[in-house]
Amino acid sequence: MTANTIDPIRLACDLIRKPSVTPADLGALDVVQSALEGLGFWVKRYPFEDVDNLYARLGNEGPNFCFAGHTDVVPTGDLAQWKVDPFEAALQDGLLIGRGAADMKGGIAAFIAATARYLEKHPKPRGSISFLITGDEEGVALHGTKKLLQAITAEGEVLDQCLVGEPTNPDVMGDMIKNGRRGSLNCTVTVTGIQGHVAYPHKAANPVRALIGFLHQIQSYKLDDGAEGFQPSNLEVVTVDVGNPATNVIPEKATARFNIRFNTAHTGESLSNWLRAEAQRAELGFNGKIDLSIMVSGEAFFTPPGPLTHFIQESCEAVTGRRPELSTTGGTSDARFIKDYCPVCEFGLVGATMHQVNERVETRDIETLTDIYEGVLERYFDPV
Repeated sequence: MTANTIDPIRLACDLIRKPSVTPADLGALDVVQSALEGLGFWVKRYPFEDVDNLYARLGNEGPNFCFAGHTDVVPTGDLAQWKVDPFEAALQDGLLIGRGAADMKGGIAAFIAATARYLEKHPKPRGSISFLITGDEEGVALHGTKKLLQAITAEGEVLDQCLVGEPTNPDVMGDMIKNGRRGSLNCTVTVTGIQGHVAYPHKAANPVRALIGFLHQIQSYKLDDGAEGFQPSNLEVVTVDVGNPATNVIPEKATARFNIRFNTAHTGESLSNWLRAEAQRAELGFNGKIDLSIMVSGEAFFTPPGPLTHFIQESCEAVTGRRPELSTTGGTSDARFIKDYCPVCEFGLVGATMHQVNERVETRDIETLTDIYEGVLERYFDPV
């Protein structure tokens, strides 16, 4: 095997040509499996419900350095607005255009190509390299990383460090590493009162008043001043709905939805308990009921600066001349599940066009990312 056996651009194209819109796989994991088996990895597939997943490992000893990511992609959107077929994997003017180019098939290709290059120089790493690749990160995330981690742990697998290949750089390669993420809580509040005539409010119970009062209570409360590595938590109301076409009728129901993005000063449980207590307080003196439907899609986590962040920063600086900042901004990723098993960070391609029509990355960025990932493996297994 030579270092040129796996071309990251070609591999990224092969992955993009598999239209793996969540939860469909349609051959994307077959491409990953074939490439890894060609490098000597043992590979096992883990289907859960309608989602396929993959875990692969080379080596039997620790430490076990894991590359993690997902082959599923979001829907294409309006095909008429695409300049090319989104699953053609078109190469034009130094760009790779296609759904998943940035998020994150380009990153997976760089993972594998970097590993091939590293193994060319170090056929027997001082430990193990593994891949945790799932198929529902862009969906509800119930049958991918979360279940896969439970399954491999039950089989005795231990991850020591993990690098997730999400597109973390806002503008150029070397901008940013995500060493934490805020948690996310979604809540639907339904207030049920008593319908009545607006001229006789004493015979009714206006749910709109109670809803506005509850929302005012929770929005007026200062959640925190921030936490290590994090900005202050924020609560944002995203919709208020009554659906009352009449001008002289007090409605029976009013609803609203809001989201809380929270740092490590809170947990989903602590915020849920606070919201329920506030709802009970808002019910006082109201002849009706306030119901909350709460879903916590991810807990906040923070990986303090340490060996993993340093390896990525040093490798990136050596390749690009830029030392990426550590950040906890942005949405959630599957790192929210991995953090319960080992230290985890995210670093990948430029994400400016992820989830957009005409999603694209510069091919040189895929090559650069491959070099950075190879440098991370060098620093992890063969420190000077």
